Amino acid sequence: MNILLLGSGGREHALARKMSQSPQCGQLFIAPGNAGTSQCGTNVDMGVSEFEKIRAFCLENAIDLVVPGSEEALVNGIYDFFAQDAALQHIPVMGPSKEGARLEGSKAFAKLFMERHQIPTAAYREFNADNFEEGVAYLQQHSLPIVLKADGLAAGKGVVITSSHEEAVAEFEQMIRAAKFGDASKTVVIEQFLTGIELSVFVLTDGHSYKILPEAKDYKRIGEGDKGLNTGGMGAVSPVPFADAAFMKKVEDKIIRPTVAGLSKEAIKYNGFIFFGLINVEGEPFVIEYNCRMGDPETEVVMPRLQNDLLELFTTVSNGTLAAQTIYADPRAAATVMLVSRGYPEAYEKNKEISGIPAPTQDQVVFHAGTKQSGAQVVSNGGRVLAITSLAASLPLALAHSVQTAEQISFEGKTYRRDIGYEFI
Repeated sequence: MNILLLGSGGREHALARKMSQSPQCGQLFIAPGNAGTSQCGTNVDMGVSEFEKIRAFCLENAIDLVVPGSEEALVNGIYDFFAQDAALQHIPVMGPSKEGARLEGSKAFAKLFMERHQIPTAAYREFNADNFEEGVAYLQQHSLPIVLKADGLAAGKGVVITSSHEEAVAEFEQMIRAAKFGDASKTVVIEQFLTGIELSVFVLTDGHSYKILPEAKDYKRIGEGDKGLNTGGMGAVSPVPFADAAFMKKVEDKIIRPTVAGLSKEAIKYNGFIFFGLINVEGEPFVIEYNCRMGDPETEVVMPRLQNDLLELFTTVSNGTLAAQTIYADPRAAATVMLVSRGYPEAYEKNKEISGIPAPTQDQVVFHAGTKQSGAQVVSNGGRVLAITSLAASLPLALAHSVQTAEQISFEGKTYRRDIGYEFI
């Protein structure tokens, strides 16, 4: 089959590599892609939300499957765009409808969905410009710390945790009245702070049945010991040691099954991945957030551990036979270390020449996250540049192999964490 994958990050390189390994893979196109995805298929200079260009490309290149990597195209309604066009209806889009993507696109929508289906999550209230003063009063009596979330998409930066009432009110005013996150913070969700340890759980669903993929844990802070500014993710590990059979049964019974059943009950079209951002609070799972696609950098540990043919799984989602599938995971541990640009997650440098990237082996692959080809040279083109994933018999060994390769790869201003998975080592 001919496939169009939309995106340009490490997640897309991991998905591209996995799909290219399938005997079902014919031509694989990645739009816009990066220097790494070009090793798996053909990069196409096209934006993920340029729907008319995507339409023309799919018809001209006999595309059989569209896989949106990031949330942007899904929240903007690419599934519906294809479903409502007679010339495109035969092409499956591996992602939810625009309504289904609201699970990620609107924090308030997700919270109300969880309320309706009794899915455990932090207590919350939502406010906007119309009830701003009521929000200030609510903050002033709220227990500390306080979590404020921009309702819409804010490139992973729309969550603020405040440690004083004064700071909370100031952030609230910045978000609603000063549009700190643009339209994303026109509505703000104020949420109870939960204490525990986080993890990411992923399922593939056809809107009725589902299959649970290997779980992961990512590391958001720029500095070792989880210090410093929040980033898009500095690394990830899989499996997660505390996510044993007993804990995962709670996750499935209390969160996954009610979520998929809720989507079906509300007739929300959903074909694709659901990302459950969870927190383990004294052995009980709570939902922090939903995403309507795979996570990044979690995809870079999940896909190397997934032993199934990904295109075969996608086909079963499209033809309604997903329920008959069994998921197989590599028993080895995977550790991803992200190399980032100097200055990230704030203003960062670009166009730095990269050297020392090793060829993939059975035990290690370097995924490109923010790179581009400049003549014969690969150069940096983003805050997160490369994701080094190693598989080994133990997590400490996997991390050691990734760190060893991180030291060998060179570009000016290279930064990375050496303590990914530190709680488990």
